[in-house]
Amino acid sequence: MASTTALTPVQANARLHELTVVDVRTPGEYASGHLPGAHNVPLDHLDAALPALRAAADRGGLLLVCASGARSAQASRRLAERDIAAATLTGGTTAWTRLGHDTHRPVGARTPWAMDRQVRLAAGSLVLTGLLAGRRRSAARRLSAGVAGGLVLSALTNTCGMAAILAKLPHNQPRATDLEDTLAALTG
Repeated sequence: MASTTALTPVQANARLHELTVVDVRTPGEYASGHLPGAHNVPLDHLDAALPALRAAADRGGLLLVCASGARSAQASRRLAERDIAAATLTGGTTAWTRLGHDTHRPVGARTPWAMDRQVRLAAGSLVLTGLLAGRRRSAARRLSAGVAGGLVLSALTNTCGMAAILAKLPHNQPRATDLEDTLAALTG
């Protein structure tokens, strides 16, 4: 099993020229701003990208990135189980941008909402719906209670089921050609 390591934004910035950076966020999040030269392989497509990621890791250092570091750490563990060494960016793109490091955005791309903003909208809408519908049918308040319980569980486990569901929506999916081009760039 390969080892997993973590790089701080300062360490990653100093080594950026020698690393292959793979952003495991959704395409929408990636389009909102990513590390220079980063390739987008959403976490849900990691298994399909294994051969390309192995080829990239064999050529040099592989750095996995997400918004906070949680998804990239998960991806790093999955790769390590398959003997592919990869580092993660501590604090993710949030820490990267907080330190003033450069981010890139596709030219002319509409900036979609980040996943945490999508989760806040969905959770807030469901809670509000449960409360309003609960005025007529008290059983509808269970919707609000369920969302609240899910948010507590999300905080305790540092995972987010709602984000996993929202990531499957069409606007959060890569176009087949984008993913194919990314895998070809990682392989070659």
